[in-house]
Amino acid sequence: MTNLANKSILITGGTGSLGKALTKEILLKHPKIKKLIIFSRDEQKQFEMAQEYPEAKYPQIRYFIGDVRDEDRLVRAFKGVDYVIHAAAMKHVPIAEYNPDECIKTNVNGAQNVINACFKTNVSRVVALSTDKACAPINLYGATKLTSDKLFVAANNIKGDNPIIFSVVRYGNVMGSNGSVIPFFIKKRHEGKLPITDPNMTRFNISLQGGVDMVMHALNNAWGGEIFIPKIPSYRITDVALAIAPNCEQQIVGIRPGEKVHEEMITPSDSFYTYDLGKYYTILPSTHKWSLDDFKKEFGAKLVKAGFAYNSGENTEWETVNSLRSLIREHVDSSF
Repeated sequence: MTNLANKSILITGGTGSLGKALTKEILLKHPKIKKLIIFSRDEQKQFEMAQEYPEAKYPQIRYFIGDVRDEDRLVRAFKGVDYVIHAAAMKHVPIAEYNPDECIKTNVNGAQNVINACFKTNVSRVVALSTDKACAPINLYGATKLTSDKLFVAANNIKGDNPIIFSVVRYGNVMGSNGSVIPFFIKKRHEGKLPITDPNMTRFNISLQGGVDMVMHALNNAWGGEIFIPKIPSYRITDVALAIAPNCEQQIVGIRPGEKVHEEMITPSDSFYTYDLGKYYTILPSTHKWSLDDFKKEFGAKLVKAGFAYNSGENTEWETVNSLRSLIREHVDSSF
């Protein structure tokens, strides 16, 4: 593992669900870290997070107000930082469809600003968070995240002699994260009806801890340009509804703008660059500066079959109503 002792880490979007989970993981497992900087634009969320992680108790932590749209602010924040985890994004599909320019400013321009700021400072490793919606995107949010992925992957080819390593982690719905379906259904169940967009809809499912583990895996193991993808189960949206509120009516309301019935994380076109690492898949960049043979030997990486695809509707592993209920109790609401 990468030794985090005496290292400084910055998390953009650090007040979000995954940012807070990463904060807990880093402070708990790496107490000798030099500095952990929470970078976000929401002062209220920073205030609330500082109640949970006060600087008096956690002297390593810093709270830095800023927006990834502002490159100068990023440069100032990145000074003295070793590792950057880029989690800031506009992520709500319908909001992005209605406000496309705002989504582009944050998800695309913001990604390029992060890259530029890293080149202007001494950051040595960067992990950017992606989404299954970036795979064969049909909505603006997915298109902006695909563009972001491409920017971070390509950054490895323009770094010159700079030893910095950029990588990406791509995963599905994070169980219990802000704005996700499970907390939404928990709030709506008291009304006696749950809105179901499409009864055939499926999604990938990953816990916050699973997302944290992926980020740390990329931080520790990336050679430059990989897109890491977890092997995770799918769920049916109707099973989520049954797990949360078995007595509620499921009201079909139709697919929202920009939604898919099934999400994808690897397309058949990606298969020619996709390797099985055991716990994860990785899509390698088409051009890279390291030896593919050495990479395969180091990680036991095996090329998947041509035409291989990975989507939530054709997954081989599924959550059940009972397993979902247990996971909700474990990861979202212990009193459930």
